[in-house]
Amino acid sequence: MFETGNMVTSAHRTPELDQGKHHRAKLGFILMSTDLAAKSDFFALAPEGVAVHITRLKTDDYTTTETLARHIEHMADAASRLQPDTKPDVISYSCTSGSIVIGEERIYEEIRKGAPWAKPMCLVTGVVNALRELGAQKLVVGTPYLDEINTAEAEFLTAKGFEVLDIQGLNLTTGIEFGRVTPGYWKTFAQEVDRPDADAIFLSCGGIRSLDVAEEIEQLTGKPVITSNQAQFWSCLRRAGIGDHIKGFGQIFTRPGDRLIS
Repeated sequence: MFETGNMVTSAHRTPELDQGKHHRAKLGFILMSTDLAAKSDFFALAPEGVAVHITRLKTDDYTTTETLARHIEHMADAASRLQPDTKPDVISYSCTSGSIVIGEERIYEEIRKGAPWAKPMCLVTGVVNALRELGAQKLVVGTPYLDEINTAEAEFLTAKGFEVLDIQGLNLTTGIEFGRVTPGYWKTFAQEVDRPDADAIFLSCGGIRSLDVAEEIEQLTGKPVITSNQAQFWSCLRRAGIGDHIKGFGQIFTRPGDRLIS
């Protein structure tokens, strides 16, 4: 029995060690401070043995091209705070519109500054990876964004070689609003913007609850549905060497990732 004033002396033991709970891969994500959806999406998608590490950027809750451009100012610092002791295999900046406004290469450069051990990624890279993996060429796009951002997104996708048959936004201004749009509304909206000649439907924004209904929309429309968080997470998994087929979140998770690009 322990008595006050005595020193505890533990018996010598040799504990059994393994590779830890997340022995297969570790993925890091830089989220907006206003993002209400991505964290739960990532934890829902993560296979056994794969870690999800998250940090957040301070974000103005007013989403314009001007406010999005300022995200780069703190990107390296955010990357450096993503579990440097465990060293994630991949670190991704988790903002669709911000990735477009800032540019992929500039984002990679800042992530490398903060976390040189990780493969840098950003959300739109994952979207392009997923669309190309599916062989989609003609797209319809639904977003929560203002039309100045929708225009920038249409230009980006066109420059990547896709045909944007239509892009429609909800013209919401804040990330909090983005996250409060119901999954049921995204299902309705996706069917409204769909066209018979579209190869795929893209629901754009990491802060919306579209993942919940992606597979249901696929069943209703008979074509692949890409959501921002779904595509990003799939691409990060494949870059980390994880080829699991994950059920319930869209057909992209049955694909091996043979067309990944930087």
